[in-house]
Amino acid sequence: MAENGQQYGGQQQQYQQKSYQMVKAATAATAGGSMLVLSGLVLTGTVIALTIAPPLLVIFSPVLIPAAIAVVLLIGGFLASSGFGIAALSVLSWIYGYVTGKHSPGADQLEQARMTLASKAREMKDEAEQFGHQPLSSAQQ
Repeated sequence: MAENGQQYGGQQQQYQQKSYQMVKAATAATAGGSMLVLSGLVLTGTVIALTIAPPLLVIFSPVLIPAAIAVVLLIGGFLASSGFGIAALSVLSWIYGYVTGKHSPGADQLEQARMTLASKAREMKDEAEQFGHQPLSSAQQ
């Protein structure tokens, strides 16, 4: 009797596996068929749009081309304006940090360059004063 119960359990397990495989196959066939129908509809819509669009573009081209140019110029203007605005804000932020004493990236290099320029300007001023106080030689008179 125990042998009969094991045989029945094995048959039930095989039946469940077969039904599971059938459900998987039915689901795959349904999904595949649906996608095939959808791709056919998209192809049909594309062909119809390609048939209708060229005459409409030819009819409306005197309006569409200047409108497209205007849209491109507007978008370019907005992008340029935003870029310049962001650049200005970042420069103002850097200047604020520099003035308040916070060390921003490049602040040390800027300070070193400022010191170098100031020392060179002092040297040039001293040389100019020395040149101005030189007595005139006989060849220059």
